[in-house]
Amino acid sequence: MSIIQQHTAASLSDAWRTINIDALVEDSPLNFDTSTLHPPLAPTSEAEARQVNAQVRQLLRAGDAEGALRGCLEMPVYNAESDNAREVHLATVVEVLQSIKASEMTPLLQRIYASPGGSECLDVLMKYLYKGMAAGPTGGSAPRTPTRVTPQQTGFSQVGSRPGVSTESTGAAMSVLLSWHEKVVEVGGLGCIGRVMTDWRKV
Repeated sequence: MSIIQQHTAASLSDAWRTINIDALVEDSPLNFDTSTLHPPLAPTSEAEARQVNAQVRQLLRAGDAEGALRGCLEMPVYNAESDNAREVHLATVVEVLQSIKASEMTPLLQRIYASPGGSECLDVLMKYLYKGMAAGPTGGSAPRTPTRVTPQQTGFSQVGSRPGVSTESTGAAMSVLLSWHEKVVEVGGLGCIGRVMTDWRKV
């Protein structure tokens, strides 16, 4: 009888491994609770995010753009109870960024960076810039495909709005975010990009 014929169906199954080798490794998650590596983050509700939005808008109406931006950045939504809380805070940050003139960007960022905790604030701002670029102007939701088809006299059917209209707001919002990205790198250096990419706390 050959060696191949001596093998039974049980020996050829996936149950041949009877020892959990991962349990013998010291750095294995089975022997070490990896959640202890990250300190717990307080959850943020949608109501709290909307409260911050109301406070920030009040500062903007009072003409305190720096205070409004700092208020957004000092209370980032890392552990959200729902996706709505993240979207509300992202919309708040973008609203503040769009309300600040281009000539005021660099001086404002320099004042924030020079203040205590300024480097952390710029890192948080960079996180929201990247999230805003990825989310688009609709706060993370993709543009909806129109379900209504309008017949035209030419015999063709027109779907959507006129060319260029849907991309105008998209381009304007992206231009603002890119301008802020340039200014943040100019003030905070390239290190803020590396810190944002490697930080486990995501907005």
